Amino acid sequence: MDSRLVQNSQMAVEKTSDLFDRCYRFTKARELMGSSLYPYFRVIESAQEPEVIINGNKMVMVGSNNYLGLTNHTAVKEACTEAVRKYGSGCAGSRFLNGTLDIHVQLEERLAQFIRKETALVFSTGFQVNLGVISALIGKDDVIIIDKMDHASIIDGCRLSYGEVKKFRHNDMADLERLLIEYKDKKKLIVVDGVFSMEGDIIRLPDVVDLAKKYNARVMVDDAHGIGVLGRTGRGTAEHFGLEKEVDLIMGTYSKSLASIGGFIAGEEQVIHYIKHYARSLIFSASPPPASVAAVSAAVNIIENEPERIQRLWKNTTKMKHGFESLGFDTGKSQTPIIPVLVGDDLMAFRMAIMLQNEGIFANVAVSPAVASGKALIRTSYMATHTDEQLDRVLHAFEKVGKILGII
Repeated sequence: MDSRLVQNSQMAVEKTSDLFDRCYRFTKARELMGSSLYPYFRVIESAQEPEVIINGNKMVMVGSNNYLGLTNHTAVKEACTEAVRKYGSGCAGSRFLNGTLDIHVQLEERLAQFIRKETALVFSTGFQVNLGVISALIGKDDVIIIDKMDHASIIDGCRLSYGEVKKFRHNDMADLERLLIEYKDKKKLIVVDGVFSMEGDIIRLPDVVDLAKKYNARVMVDDAHGIGVLGRTGRGTAEHFGLEKEVDLIMGTYSKSLASIGGFIAGEEQVIHYIKHYARSLIFSASPPPASVAAVSAAVNIIENEPERIQRLWKNTTKMKHGFESLGFDTGKSQTPIIPVLVGDDLMAFRMAIMLQNEGIFANVAVSPAVASGKALIRTSYMATHTDEQLDRVLHAFEKVGKILGII
């Protein structure tokens, strides 16, 4: 063969076969940075309070999931400190081997009691709960049915399972029933968010439960954004609808109302026992650190002893929902402290977020694939600890920026 042909062939391979090519071609984020429109990885220099400090400047925080305002609560911080003094900073191993402390077991008992299930199992992150539980339960002949807008961790848990994955249109019960009929002879698990993290709406859980009974399916609710928010006592979506006994598995995270990081699954003892021995994300991950575990226990105590926090959260939610709508903003189908302001165009959403930041407001941006293409939004979320004065500042800033951009 001609040596020049060999050389050209080698050069072509070198140019096209580098794994990192996609990294080198990724320029979108840098383009936004160059235009001063990049709204991600902003560095916060203070606690997750209603006001935070960025670049030395105070800003009203409406981008946090600290719904009950517990991440900087004195009792939570004291519990963390005491746990570190007694147990140190980490467990140096997995739950399965050397990493189960007495406080892990105590927290599991506490969470099972709180969620009103037989037992609970704690994981190091909420993401790992969905990865581990779904992949442990779903075999190659099974079907998992999820809402199209379910959280990414649910989708990734499905990818790790060996089952067939089917999505139904968002909160569309007719489409869910279509899939249940199609797979009526298969073993089925329906997994839904209790509160959808971008849209702020609530799953039609009574309908999901009715359909699951009709077609012999099990139901798992990811209640990351429901616990501490929904229900008379903050126990989440199932309590909100009076369906605690009807939902088979309830998943929760600590990084929202429970003031820490980690997650849990709660349900029937035999099912949790099985998950405990088959969930790879539990068995092969380091155990939740003592401070994290102690924080959750303290947060649950506060939720049960200070129900007025939930009441204040909903007072603030109502104020902001009405405030945005009276200004002319579209807040979609939000029913919770997650209130999106629909923008549409990605670039417009980036521009709006930065303009809000310049007005002293920290809000989040959601674009595809976090939301549907062409449905970009500014995601706002509220705390029980926001004051009326802070919330009025938010509305004033949104009004000013919204008018400049022609959104209202």
